[in-house]
Amino acid sequence: MASSSNPLVDPLPSATTPRRPRPGERPALLLTLTVAVIGLVFTGPFAYVVVQNFRLGADFSDIFGSSDTWSPLGRSVQLGVAVAASASVIGTTLAWLVARSDLPARRLVAVLAPLPLVFPSFVGATALITGFATGGLLERVVEPVGVDELPQLAGFRAAWFVLTLFTYPYVYLPVVARLRRLPASVEESARLLGRRPLGVFTSVVLPQARSAISAGALLVFLYTISDFGAVELLRYDTLTRVIFSNRLADRGTAMALSLLLGVLALLVVAIERRMVRHDVPVAASSRPTGLRVPLRRWRWPAAVGVVGFVGIAIVGPLASLAHWTIRGMASSRSRGSLGLDGDGLGSAVTNTVLVSIVAAIVTVAVVLPIAYATVHYRSRTGAIANTFVVGGFALPGLVTALALVFWVLSSTAFVRVYQTLPLLVLAYVIHFGAQGTRASQVAVGGVPRRLTDAARMLGAGPVRRFLSVDLPIMVPGLLAAAGLVLLSTMKELPATLLLAPIGFDTLATEIWASMETLSYAQAGLESMVLLGVSAMLTWLLVIRAADRLD
Repeated sequence: MASSSNPLVDPLPSATTPRRPRPGERPALLLTLTVAVIGLVFTGPFAYVVVQNFRLGADFSDIFGSSDTWSPLGRSVQLGVAVAASASVIGTTLAWLVARSDLPARRLVAVLAPLPLVFPSFVGATALITGFATGGLLERVVEPVGVDELPQLAGFRAAWFVLTLFTYPYVYLPVVARLRRLPASVEESARLLGRRPLGVFTSVVLPQARSAISAGALLVFLYTISDFGAVELLRYDTLTRVIFSNRLADRGTAMALSLLLGVLALLVVAIERRMVRHDVPVAASSRPTGLRVPLRRWRWPAAVGVVGFVGIAIVGPLASLAHWTIRGMASSRSRGSLGLDGDGLGSAVTNTVLVSIVAAIVTVAVVLPIAYATVHYRSRTGAIANTFVVGGFALPGLVTALALVFWVLSSTAFVRVYQTLPLLVLAYVIHFGAQGTRASQVAVGGVPRRLTDAARMLGAGPVRRFLSVDLPIMVPGLLAAAGLVLLSTMKELPATLLLAPIGFDTLATEIWASMETLSYAQAGLESMVLLGVSAMLTWLLVIRAADRLD
């Protein structure tokens, strides 16, 4: 493990080492109470699962002693580890190329790279399945070159491929935000000591970005083990498939397995937090460094590779969706009608944009105290709250939504908030709080200790230090956190279906309704609108805003 005194990692320890708690230093009482209340709210879904297990009288010995439980659990863990590993490699590579290299069209790649996150897993998997199907779009492309038969997407490899394509932005966004604030002096010192570019990356950049990579990888793992849409369509029997197949016929088994999934998530989060404690202290700059590493002869091969990957992750599914739309329009014209319903699409776009922005802002604001408590003070209360916040991401969105319905309808004081926008936003905050928490922790950890100590010695109070010192440095990381929540909220389905006010439709619910009625042309159009709106918001609220604030 690299030492904090290593000149290649931390050439100016006093200036760059993030603030660590001094002996006897504790968070303010108000911060501790705030974190405790937030953590209590996030325990709601777990408490619901526990209560339901007791109410339904699940036979744990019979359920947990069966291979029908442990085999799907093993497959879930195997898939989660594989997807997290591949997404980490892809996300980190893309982040470095965008933030630190002279890759052509970097700004365009910066806009496109996060967009696969907005594809609902069931839409992305369906798009790829139909693309590889007989008579599909890909068959028409490869048929002229003599390829007669395409592989069928199903099983572990297909699930791994599809989920990797749509989850790597969980790693890309926090890592690119971290690299933007990595001081150029750190890498320049390594170069002056004779390190080659690859050596600089492995000994300097990678250790400094490790906390951001692990944060993203954890989110990918939790998302993968909780995903249902992709594994269901690709016929890979994971724990979530068993939960959903038993949710009506055998609710006791479904709740018991949901509890098992939650315990697995809490265990993984606890292990990850212990690993983070041993991370190399990160360096940070109050302004973006603008360092560009010349790729030289690898510049255009890297560009071709990035274009190819983006084509597979975005253009491929989008082309398949467009194929549905065009075929549907052609078929409808032959019947004398357009066949596509634009009524309500405008209101769905407006609802999606507004609720996603509100959810992103509220989520970052809610989890930021936890980030401070865990990073600045290593608070035990913060660590417990963090475990439940991050672990809740592994519970299926349906469980989170049902938990809120249960707790709200169980109290006469809160029953009136059922199917209101505040309750829907709360569901988004609870379900996607993990994304805001981990990215916010990376942002908080990048604030140099020297600056906060200097501000304190000059008499600046906590609020003034936060606004004038901490916040400007954390902006890229917090925008990355908000971007993750924003894109995830736009595609969320179960919570929206159960908790949205009557008549409040989003693009995700419109796509689901079209898929249920087999209106693939309509679903294709709505999915393309969703992708276009996501691209606009990513550029406007995440990338452009970060550039203006730098």
